[in-house]
Amino acid sequence: MIKVAVGSKNPVKVGAVESAFTKMMGKCEIIGTSVLSGVSDMPMSFKEIVKGAKNRAQAAIELVDADYGVGLEGGMDESDLGTFLMGFVAIVDKQGIWGYSIGGGLYLPDKIVKMVKGSGRELGDVMDELRGRQNTKQHEGCVGYFTDNLIDRQESFEKPTISALSRFKKKEWFDDMEKPTALIKNAL
Repeated sequence: MIKVAVGSKNPVKVGAVESAFTKMMGKCEIIGTSVLSGVSDMPMSFKEIVKGAKNRAQAAIELVDADYGVGLEGGMDESDLGTFLMGFVAIVDKQGIWGYSIGGGLYLPDKIVKMVKGSGRELGDVMDELRGRQNTKQHEGCVGYFTDNLIDRQESFEKPTISALSRFKKKEWFDDMEKPTALIKNAL
């Protein structure tokens, strides 16, 4: 059975990985681990989000000696249009091959962005304060709240995990560019 180490014990992230791997790879053993991201608690740039996800994946696979290590990192990225909430998924296998995907892209209200930046707190803590709730990040998250739970936090990580797994499911497209050309010609 495939063993998958997730670089988090957050039940939302572990659930997203379990659902994605089961859909793509069949029955798997999923193990949540407590590892450090090596970035701030609330990453504030795409570069920092990617670094955190990769660090979590690498630390998780080494800690558990798994077949795959998965790092999921959420954060904010500023652009000329405003600030977006996004997630990044990094998956590494035993051979050191990486699969990646970007998720989310929720446009955030300036009020929330200023509260996070000004306090150094995580988005989940700010959302808890504004909504009078507890532990938003282990439930619907900011994404769920702003989309009326049409997209919940688990789903916002599940879809990009599936996308990152495509690197491993369709490896012939990545490993040898001669094969995909032949595959396309044969399909026509």
